[in-house]
Amino acid sequence: MPVNFTRRAFLKNSAATGLALSSTLAMPALSRASSRPVIAHGLQSGDVDAGSGMIWARADRPARMLVEVDTTGSFETPRRLAPVNALPESDFAVKRLLEDLPADQDIFYRVSFADLNDFNAVSEPMTGRFRTAPRSRRSVKFVWSGDTAGQGWGIDPHRGGMKTYATMAKYQPDFFIHSGDTVYADGPMKETVELKDGTLWKNILIEEKTKVAESLDEFRAQWKYNMMDDNLRAFSAEVPTFFQWDDHEVVNNWSPAKDLTADDRYAEKNVALLAARAGRAFHEMTPIRYTPSEPGRVYRKVAYGPMLDVFFLDLRSYRGPNGPALESEMTPESRILGAEQLAWLKRELSRSKATWKVIASDMPVGLIVWDNWKEQAGAEAVANGEHGSPKGRELEFADLLRFVKTADIENLVFLTADVHYTAAHYYNPDKAAFQDFTPFWEFVSGPIHAGTFGPGKLDMTFGPEVKYTKAPSEEQGQNLPPSMGLQFFGLVEIDGETEQFTVRLMDRDDAELYSVTLDPVRRA
Repeated sequence: MPVNFTRRAFLKNSAATGLALSSTLAMPALSRASSRPVIAHGLQSGDVDAGSGMIWARADRPARMLVEVDTTGSFETPRRLAPVNALPESDFAVKRLLEDLPADQDIFYRVSFADLNDFNAVSEPMTGRFRTAPRSRRSVKFVWSGDTAGQGWGIDPHRGGMKTYATMAKYQPDFFIHSGDTVYADGPMKETVELKDGTLWKNILIEEKTKVAESLDEFRAQWKYNMMDDNLRAFSAEVPTFFQWDDHEVVNNWSPAKDLTADDRYAEKNVALLAARAGRAFHEMTPIRYTPSEPGRVYRKVAYGPMLDVFFLDLRSYRGPNGPALESEMTPESRILGAEQLAWLKRELSRSKATWKVIASDMPVGLIVWDNWKEQAGAEAVANGEHGSPKGRELEFADLLRFVKTADIENLVFLTADVHYTAAHYYNPDKAAFQDFTPFWEFVSGPIHAGTFGPGKLDMTFGPEVKYTKAPSEEQGQNLPPSMGLQFFGLVEIDGETEQFTVRLMDRDDAELYSVTLDPVRRA
């Protein structure tokens, strides 16, 4: 009699698969060439709703992706899908949408690859899982964070690799929001880094991580590097990841005004071309859904049951040039959302019937992020540092917040990352220069596995109050290595009975740093 996999057994199986993959990655290329195909970088799932979800895998050669889907890990009655080809044009990466799935159900998918030159040569299978969203009220749990493999801190297996992923996996979340800086294409790594305590940080390295990314293959390699980490691969096989991007997927603080003329690391100075290559790699290497009306689009809504809609923003692709951001009227130069994305967000928020509307933003609203950090000049995020009435990029957010208030849209929460420390902010109109909005919370987390910085300063245009912050002390300094433990993620739980929204700010070692429970506002 077949035995169904438990979630614990599945995690154990995923970890074992990761060990096998590590051995495979170490095999010489000539040895692999005469063997069966290999699933080269594990499995991923993402953008899961009540009836569908994306899956992703990558082969090591031209091959057909073979997929079986079932509601049990024993695959007693699998549904076999038509094959999809993995070709050099996509670096042998393939993703597909699993449709017509039952709601609120564990979905197991088994992937293998058949060599296009010999259909009898089939890879060892790998199994992944996710749970579809409910159509009725049940408790929902998810995690979020940002910033993976930044500031030269790569995979050091002697220090446990990217340990935050293993900590998040303990909570068996329904999904994970990666809030951006998913890779660091502009962050070359060294083999070793000497730490303040005299020990060495020892990075696993591939050639493409020793320089900035410029070619399409180099941008793809940023993703393949991260997926060499055992913790990340085990997590990705078990937990769907909903991706968004920020700047380091391309180059630090990129905008149409980015000038690489004086940066000797780059032979390619065309930022638009770098962004196009990075965008293609981002969509090839992640299980983000494809938008036919705008191929390459990142902003979207994922509906996860009657209590939660998640609205993913893209504050990078449609912005004007980074600069003072002091325009008094909205112009193409002053925008950060762009007119079309802002109209979409208003429309989808007004249509949402979900109890909670989460705005997944790749950058914070009120934290000042300077384009030129040394001179404390130029706006890189939304805030311009003036503390007065909205100007520049703040105009779009003032327009959005005014609309939310006028339309009586309740229970709005912002989740973000970017600044490499964790914080809880309450935006209070009574403390704000601009007061025509309903109070809301913003929670900041990250890094997952990168240097720790902060804390930053707040712009009072929208009246943010700091309720909690954890960042390096003055004595500790900046760019702390992950081994210092200041790596952060956020955990959200929505209670199926009360619909209360509880946020916990956590660190890599699973310590709860701060917690708050928000009661839903219900209109009569």
